[in-house]
Amino acid sequence: MNRLRFITTGESHGKGILSILEGMVAGLLLDEDMITYELKRRQAGYGRGGRMKIESDTAEVLSGVRYGYTIGSPISIYIQNKDWKNWRDKMSVNPVETTAEPITSPRPGHADLAGMIKYGTGDTRPVLERASARETAARVAAGAVAKKFLEVFDITVHSHTIGIGKVNICGEIDIDWQKVENSPVRCADDIAEKAMITAIDEAKAAGDTLGGILEVVIYGVPVGLGSYVQWDRRLDMRIAGAIMSIQAVKGVEIGQGFALASMMGSEAHDIIEPDSQNIKKKWSRPTNNAGGIEGGMTNGEPVIIRAALKPIATLGKPLKSIDMSTGDTTQAHYERSDICVVPAAGVIGEAMAALVLADAMLEKFGGDTLSEISDNYRSYIWNAKE
Repeated sequence: MNRLRFITTGESHGKGILSILEGMVAGLLLDEDMITYELKRRQAGYGRGGRMKIESDTAEVLSGVRYGYTIGSPISIYIQNKDWKNWRDKMSVNPVETTAEPITSPRPGHADLAGMIKYGTGDTRPVLERASARETAARVAAGAVAKKFLEVFDITVHSHTIGIGKVNICGEIDIDWQKVENSPVRCADDIAEKAMITAIDEAKAAGDTLGGILEVVIYGVPVGLGSYVQWDRRLDMRIAGAIMSIQAVKGVEIGQGFALASMMGSEAHDIIEPDSQNIKKKWSRPTNNAGGIEGGMTNGEPVIIRAALKPIATLGKPLKSIDMSTGDTTQAHYERSDICVVPAAGVIGEAMAALVLADAMLEKFGGDTLSEISDNYRSYIWNAKE
C-alpha cells in the first residue's frame, strides 16, 4: 500500500489481537461501536466452531482518535482474547517451569509443516497460533475504518456467498443486501441457502470441512483509481494480492475472470453507450464483465471480486501425517475448528478490499484531512462531468 498501510500482531490464544492502521486522514468520525459491529459480522455464519461461543469481540481504540475523530496519527485497535485465561501457561510470554508438550504432527493444508522448518520450532504451536485465521479479526477492525472513510464518498462495500461445497446460487439474482445480512450463510438465494446449511451439517457429521466461493461488490467507485503506468500501481493487482492473503483463499478473479478466457472478444468486452440521462457521467454499459476495472484502473462500474476458499485444514477426522520428532506415520493434530468459514470470509474480503480502495482514494486525491481530500474529490468529479 502507498498512503494507507496496516499491520496486525498477536496470536490466536495470546492475550489479544492488535491492529495498527497508519495513513488515515484526520477528521474522520469514528467510534468503537462501529468497529465492534464489523467484528461481530465476522464472528457470525453457519458452520463456525466453538471458539465463537467463547469470544465476543469488541474493539478498544488505543490511539489515533480524540473526541470521536481521527487525528492523523496511527490508529491502534485492540481486541481481547477472552480464551486467554485458559491458555496462560501454554502461551505465556515469560519463561515457565514446565513447558507444554510440543505438537509435532503437522496438518496437511496448513502452515504447520513449512512453518516448523522455516522457524526451527520443532513444534507447530508457535506456527498455528500466528497462522490462524483469528488474525483476521484485526484485519476487519482496520477495514472498518477504511469502510467508514469510503462511506463519506458514497462508496459502499458488500459481500455474499456464491457457493459452499458443491452448492451454488442459481444464475443471476437481484441481491437484497439486508437479506444477505440476515442469512446464516450470507446467501441471497433461499433455495441455495437451505442446501448450503444441509451441506455444512453433513460435513460436520462426517468430521470434514467445506470451502466455497464468496463475492465482494463495491458500489460508487469513481473512475480512475489505480494506474496503468507501473505494475505495482495497477488496482487489480493490489486487490488480488489483498484478497489472496486471506487464510484459505486459493483463487481470486475480478469480474467474469476465468470465464472471459472462453469468450470471443466481441462477447467479453463491455460496450460503451452514450447516456444523456446519467447525471454522473455521459455513458453507460449494459454489462460489467470487467468487474469495474480496466487497464489497472476503475472504470466507474461496480467493482466485483470473487474468491475461492479451500476447505479449512483442521478436520474432525484428521488426515494422515507424520510425527516430525520420530518420522513415524500418525494422524494430523486436531484442535477445535470451524466446519465452514465462507460466510465469515466474505466480511474479511470486504475489509481487505476496503483497505485497498481507501489507499487508492488517498493516493488519487491526497490530503491530510478529510475536508481537504473531500474538496479534491469534489473538484475531480465536477471536472470529469464537463
